[in-house]
Amino acid sequence: MPSKKSLLLEQKTLNWSTEGLTAGVDEAGRGPLAGPVVAAAVILDDLNPIRGLNDSKKLTAKRREALFDEIRARALCFAIAEASVQEIDQLNILQATLLAMRRAVEALRLPPKLVLVDGNRLPTLSIRAEAIVKGDALVPAISAASILAKVHRDRLCEAMHQQHPSYGFDQHKGYGTAQHLAALQAHGPTDCHRMTFAPVARSVR
Repeated sequence: MPSKKSLLLEQKTLNWSTEGLTAGVDEAGRGPLAGPVVAAAVILDDLNPIRGLNDSKKLTAKRREALFDEIRARALCFAIAEASVQEIDQLNILQATLLAMRRAVEALRLPPKLVLVDGNRLPTLSIRAEAIVKGDALVPAISAASILAKVHRDRLCEAMHQQHPSYGFDQHKGYGTAQHLAALQAHGPTDCHRMTFAPVARSVR
């Protein structure tokens, strides 16, 4: 049995400061006029890489759906979080996005040592974090997070369409398309709409 002294010497040889898990974080839904903003955090398994990861906007819907399932099955851990329409209206879209990101990171089953966030703004975290512009195309973990957030939000929009079929949420996903603006003018806003966004505010009768 090794002595206490030899165990201490063995521990000192380990480089505790540089090893640790890295999480990628991205969001979906900052621009739309309706629905929550969604963020995801992902810690990938370096020994079990996933091929084809990219910025979710550069992938087809079918490919995103396939990768969504693969990421959930093969990542070390992941979390998806939201900030509601009410929180967006109360806080503003930037602060609500950062809130959703923080919720996603804090919900991870494994605590990361470093968080890499797409864009140029960081949520308030107790963990070291770095913002990476165009990170969703450069960092696989951020790409994975962008896919989880996008697919999750698209599915929320499908549910919104079931509740409010006249608005076409299944088509435009809440963005301010001509179809969406026409529906707003014809029917007014729903409880899914962000009332502080100008096109929605203008549609209030």
